[in-house]
Amino acid sequence: MRDDTRHQYADVIRRPLLTEKAIKMLEEGKYLFEVHPKTNKTEIGQAITSLFGVKVVKVNTYNPPLKRKKVGRFAGVKPTYKRAVVTLQEGDSIKLFPDA
Repeated sequence: MRDDTRHQYADVIRRPLLTEKAIKMLEEGKYLFEVHPKTNKTEIGQAITSLFGVKVVKVNTYNPPLKRKKVGRFAGVKPTYKRAVVTLQEGDSIKLFPDA
């Protein structure tokens, strides 16, 4: 695999999301990631497989609604983001907390 392809995959997956619900899903082999808003499920699955070397079984995505923000008299919206719930094959895992 070429380096530029790996770099493109790193741009798809922005960061893992660690919420209470996401930590409970870890026990089921499901991981929650913030991904680039324009990517599709196939690209997300390929990126996870390439970056972490695991087998992806299923990818679910969610686009939360825009949140309005007002600062003084200026109104706008928060930046958009997309969440992806990635289900891995039985026995595979992603190490989110490397040993120090």
